[in-house]
Amino acid sequence: MKLQTEPYLDQKDRWPPKGQVILAQYDADSIVVYQAYRPSIGHFAAQHGYLGGDFSLTRMTWIKPNFLWMMYRSGWGTKEGQEVTLAIRLQRSAFEAILAQAVHSTYIPEIYENQEAWSCAVKTSDVRLQWDPDHNPSGGKLERRAIQLGLQGEAAQKYSREWIVSIEDISEFVSEQRNHVIRKNYDALLTPSESAYQVSDLEIIRKLQLSEIDEIGS
Repeated sequence: MKLQTEPYLDQKDRWPPKGQVILAQYDADSIVVYQAYRPSIGHFAAQHGYLGGDFSLTRMTWIKPNFLWMMYRSGWGTKEGQEVTLAIRLQRSAFEAILAQAVHSTYIPEIYENQEAWSCAVKTSDVRLQWDPDHNPSGGKLERRAIQLGLQGEAAQKYSREWIVSIEDISEFVSEQRNHVIRKNYDALLTPSESAYQVSDLEIIRKLQLSEIDEIGS
């Protein structure tokens, strides 16, 4: 498996305990996001290196940079239609473009001048943004909030073909780690190496309402 992993207990102590934080595995050129699909879509994507076959461009597709948030939503790969977990490495420049286009899925008075301005932003953007409570491996809710990004239209088309660097089926890894969670054997639990993603554009930081990591840790 190409995905880099670390003991969960080592990582959780260095992750911000609260705030709106993009936890992700990334480098200078790319970032990993996760999706869970039924086998026909997941296996096609892993084999061909892009999203095609039964994958639908008419529906919004949601990407999650945080592995444990994906595990919470997919029940560690046990929910129907989410049996195959994909680690999708994207061009980092593409992820930055996604963040720049993102519009909150609900009206946020601090961000949008009024309801009409938010509605207009929704209509003109192909990217939706949601912050949801992050969860620990056993499903317990945390103070920290995790991001998920919904893509449709041109953004979904580019994501499915142009922006992907590689796709890895990590379902076997997910199954192995799920067994540790079931047994509450957290000393053996491995999770992908993740850290707080740093956004440099101040306007994007403001629009996403990203928390200042230094302030959280102080």
